[in-house]
Amino acid sequence: MVPLKIAIAGAGVIGRAHMAVLAQNPNCQLCAIADPSGAAQQLSQALDIAWFATLDELLTQVQPDGVIVSTPNALHVPQALHCIEKGLPVLLEKPIAHTVADAQRLVQVVQNLQAKVLIGHHRAHSPIMRETKTLIDSGRLGRLVGVLGSAMFYKPDSYFNEAPWRSQTGGGPVLINLIHEIHSLRMLCGEIVEVQAMTSNAVRGFAVEDTASISFRFASGVLGSFLLSDTSASARSWEQTSQENKAYASYDDEDCYVIAGTLGSLAVPSMRLKTFAKNDDRSWFKSFDCNVVALQREDPLKLQIAHFLNVVQGKTVPLVSALDGLQNLLVVDAISRAIASQQTIRLA
Repeated sequence: MVPLKIAIAGAGVIGRAHMAVLAQNPNCQLCAIADPSGAAQQLSQALDIAWFATLDELLTQVQPDGVIVSTPNALHVPQALHCIEKGLPVLLEKPIAHTVADAQRLVQVVQNLQAKVLIGHHRAHSPIMRETKTLIDSGRLGRLVGVLGSAMFYKPDSYFNEAPWRSQTGGGPVLINLIHEIHSLRMLCGEIVEVQAMTSNAVRGFAVEDTASISFRFASGVLGSFLLSDTSASARSWEQTSQENKAYASYDDEDCYVIAGTLGSLAVPSMRLKTFAKNDDRSWFKSFDCNVVALQREDPLKLQIAHFLNVVQGKTVPLVSALDGLQNLLVVDAISRAIASQQTIRLA
């Protein structure tokens, strides 16, 4: 097949990660970059790729088959809408929008026009998530009862010195990091209908939280508890356990999720499975059969690009839809409101 031409708006960290994955796929090629920074212009020269300061300029002079939008959050919706107006499929980085209202506006357009928009929650493409979901759906855990989750890691001082806004309201781990976890929990346990939350800034003393404790109620009746901290000397985060991003040190003996049902439990991503030997003789006095679920680890960003190419060609529908992106944002918004009010917040 003739390689599909893919343009990228936003050549920051995630934009460059997409470029690296595109370069590995023989079915596509990077055709242009839109980013006003001098670094992006230099990168385009090094790659011998067309460079434009804005996405508008790019789409005026280049005709890509699809566009990856990895610009700052506030630009996500207007740039996605511009691509949709041009009839172009879009891989839109998470979060879907800067505000719930903007996300709702985009979802309405996507639904009205049946536009091809894939939201970049790349963990949805992870073999770990796929195997976990398959095992849950198989019934081996029985009826789900609860999920324990964590994203506990340590951000160095340089993280805040390089971008002082991260120490101010809106820069904490709830709004920056939690969106990843919300989609994972929704994939595995279903829709979240109620949240409670509390935060602390006791360690760093910034205007924004450094630690948060969150409780979830899922539509199925499953309850969840999640501990989030960017100031904890811990490896209980997806990045440090999944082995999917080689930039992070990883530890085989750590997990970031434990999913428990009436017949068994699964630790993720070590995939350690514990089930009762006899379903009709269950008791905490009885020993478990212990196994490890086999899986082949692959880079979810690589799998996401392959999926996007199929979306571009009309071979499949987006695994993570614009509606999914909106729902993830609604949950994060509910958590923010729960923190501010110290009340239980129920989602519509």
